[in-house]
Amino acid sequence: MASVSVQNLSISIGKNTILQNININFREGKRTAIIGPNGCGKSTLLRAVAGLNRNYSGKVLLNGADMKNMPRRKIAELLAILPQGVTAPADLTVRELVACGRFPYRSLFKREGKNDAEIIETAMQKTHIAHLAGRFVATLSGGERQRAWIAMALAQQPQILLLDEPTTYLDIAHQLEIMQIITELNAQENMTVIMVIHDINHARLYADDVVIIKNKGVFAGGCPAEIITPPNLAEVFGVEAAVYKNGAQDEVIFPFALRNK
Repeated sequence: MASVSVQNLSISIGKNTILQNININFREGKRTAIIGPNGCGKSTLLRAVAGLNRNYSGKVLLNGADMKNMPRRKIAELLAILPQGVTAPADLTVRELVACGRFPYRSLFKREGKNDAEIIETAMQKTHIAHLAGRFVATLSGGERQRAWIAMALAQQPQILLLDEPTTYLDIAHQLEIMQIITELNAQENMTVIMVIHDINHARLYADDVVIIKNKGVFAGGCPAEIITPPNLAEVFGVEAAVYKNGAQDEVIFPFALRNK
């Protein structure tokens, strides 16, 4: 497994400080959910952890090494990210999209080999889209398209998977489907998963750890049941909430009113 952590991470855009002195050790082989108000810097943090943004102070460490000093190809062999709002050319098939995940392992003129083909097929099977291999990505439903992008990330064979709001714009059934696939990947592949997520109950039910970002820093971090609580939701989001048990006897949290100021 690969380890990733951030030390004294600060990020500014112009004169605007987005994140300041962030310290997080993401547990290997666990699912970490990053939550917080809109605009608090969740996606900015994820992009820095992925090595997509190197304009920061502090350190992002991958297997103990400073990512600023690592070649992007080496990072891509250990870590994959699925950003928000990704798009594909209209004439790209699902299999062609998933095959893009093999690029970190191939030289410019090297053609796809047998090993690549097996990895691509396995990635599609794990995300339940093997039957869609010949379809154009543009013709897929939202849930099918998101599974195809996750399959592309899997084709990189990463040890760490980063997801930026993976269930946004999906209906309830497809949201649950994506969260279950993430759970399966984490369990079967022992893959570390770090995901920015809006649904606080998805974070409560599908994460091992939760980090709340507020006021440019880490407001709280730890076990979901201890972190996603009515007092913390009141403080961070300005809402009143109550805890209930669902039909499976899992505790879920229900925001029901804005907090009186």
